Amino acid sequence: MNYVTIYNETDEEFLYEDIIKEVSNKALETEKVEKASCSIIIVDNSYIHKLNKEYRGIDRVTDVISFALEDDKSMVIPDEIRLLGDIYISLDKAKEQAKEYGHSLERELCFLAVHGLYHLLGYDHETKEEAEVMFKKQEEVLMEYGIIR
Repeated sequence: MNYVTIYNETDEEFLYEDIIKEVSNKALETEKVEKASCSIIIVDNSYIHKLNKEYRGIDRVTDVISFALEDDKSMVIPDEIRLLGDIYISLDKAKEQAKEYGHSLERELCFLAVHGLYHLLGYDHETKEEAEVMFKKQEEVLMEYGIIR
């Protein structure tokens, strides 16, 4: 069994916890990941801007940042469960992008959660080939829930 925990660190009511957990767990199942845990933290633009500047050296707001624990080889992680890491999602930026792309906030948040999760699993989109693989996997998971653009 996998554990996806969502923390809402904004002052806004957050109605998407169940669907985000479902699609995140589906992505883990699709990747044959068992006994894993990750956290998804919903924040505002100010918070994610600070994270982006401090940890990535990029002085601007972003939509999602993943911190993969398995990237740090010095960490000793128990065999019983995989601690994948944390995904931070800006609710403000998700709202902006949903409007910009002409789809629902639910779709944008689910996309960002699954996108962040694939980063925790080691996927990236630095090259065209990597991007094709990663984005195809994301869209397949979202389509299973009818979450389309």
